[in-house]
Amino acid sequence: MTYSKLTSTELLGIRTLGELKKAGYQSRSIKQELRDNLIEKIRHKENVFPGIWGYEETVIPDVERAILSMHNINFLGLRGQAKTRIARMMVSLLDEYIPYIKNSELHDDPLAPLSRYAKDVLAEQGDHAEIAWLHRDERYTEKLATPDVSVADLIGDVDPIKAATLKLPYSDERVIHFGLIPRSHRGIFVINELPDLQARIQVALFNILQEGDIQIRGFKLRLPLDIQFVFTANPEDYTNRGSIVTPLKDRIESQIVTHYPKTIETGKRITEQEAVVKPEQKGVVRVNELIKTLIEQIAFEARESEYVDSKSGVSARLTISAYESLLSTAERRALINGESSTYVRISDLYGVVSAICGKVELVYEGEVEGPVIVAQNLIGKAIRTQFLNFFPDPEKSKKSKINPYAKVVEWFGAGNEMEMPADMTDREYIARLKTIDGLDDFVDMLSAYGDAEEKLFMMEFALHGMAEFSLVGKQALDQGMKFQDLVSSMFSGPGEDDYDFEDDDDDDRKPF
Repeated sequence: MTYSKLTSTELLGIRTLGELKKAGYQSRSIKQELRDNLIEKIRHKENVFPGIWGYEETVIPDVERAILSMHNINFLGLRGQAKTRIARMMVSLLDEYIPYIKNSELHDDPLAPLSRYAKDVLAEQGDHAEIAWLHRDERYTEKLATPDVSVADLIGDVDPIKAATLKLPYSDERVIHFGLIPRSHRGIFVINELPDLQARIQVALFNILQEGDIQIRGFKLRLPLDIQFVFTANPEDYTNRGSIVTPLKDRIESQIVTHYPKTIETGKRITEQEAVVKPEQKGVVRVNELIKTLIEQIAFEARESEYVDSKSGVSARLTISAYESLLSTAERRALINGESSTYVRISDLYGVVSAICGKVELVYEGEVEGPVIVAQNLIGKAIRTQFLNFFPDPEKSKKSKINPYAKVVEWFGAGNEMEMPADMTDREYIARLKTIDGLDDFVDMLSAYGDAEEKLFMMEFALHGMAEFSLVGKQALDQGMKFQDLVSSMFSGPGEDDYDFEDDDDDDRKPF
């Protein structure tokens, strides 16, 4: 049986270099290892990066080409685009176990020793040298680039204590304390946010990437490290903290540009996969596909918003956090009302404002508006966009002989108002929606729905959509919304319905 056919149990039973040679072991670089294992997966039609959605035709083929070319990789993209996740998943392309000289800090290949320690052991013990095994999970090292990272952290430094203990002069290479990169020999080394690394530290990587030697405090040590480097970075035109120095960029053979989900459906798959839904929430809160679509639409609207800095991006974490907050909003309402279960509502979307605020970088105009107002506007735009997928365009309907919105608009035009508190019971929620004349028939006529609960959801969705298209007025309350005639809402602000303009001497006051 050849070495490649041995099981994990059989491999771990090999204890000496002689036994390893007898099993037919041959040295192989990590990049060759990644390449060979990728080829096998492609031939067997295996999914190399499971759980990565939306990159099937773009990023993943680029990654596979880079691995087949045995390139170091730089993932360039905005935040929340699965750059680090892909890097971590490359571990699955490594052999489950590889042998190394026992106790060697660089995990030296038994047939290609690198460190002084490993060479001395082999010279003294030969085929009797002890072998240990390294699991693939231990061959991954990740470092977040921060301004305080030093050359000593990454590459190494002279260790005076080691020199004193071993009674060696500083000129002996054995007094070197190796940093993270040498200790990642025969593994994958990832530097996240590479532009944050100071330029002088980036320069220290030149020789490691190209020439295969390192320099530590005067040592010029030939150390041809065997490492698969992966870097991640935001586009340089966005980051204000630094940039990738040109010679270093030149040494990174493949630069792969990532992107956000291109479709709502892809975004929904990512959110459903990543969102943490508590077991008790699954039994309490029932959701439909439209509310999931609206969550994703919020992110799409944010990426196009004039108030949001497009260069900073809108992370997929926004939709994940928003979906978790949405479920918690509905769950909280059920707990307050003592209900064992509830169906998610459109008004629950306004409970995710806190999840949106921290996920978007605002431009100056957005800062002036305020993050809460911007978040509420994004929710409104998402409702407006999706509304047209279920109901006729209100602008075109105005010119039609039969306006399907007329009855609902007339009900509010007659002076009727409807307050929709955020935490009202399901019974009250049903009663209030049913009170609005024409809304029930409107949904029956124009929308498909699955059951009575989904119909109520669509009725509320229709009401919010009409408000976004200025068919009816919508006014924010401390807890919930109030719908009324559009003209009435223009002359009343929050808590100011009874304001008497005739008694106000300030002619410059503008109505809301």
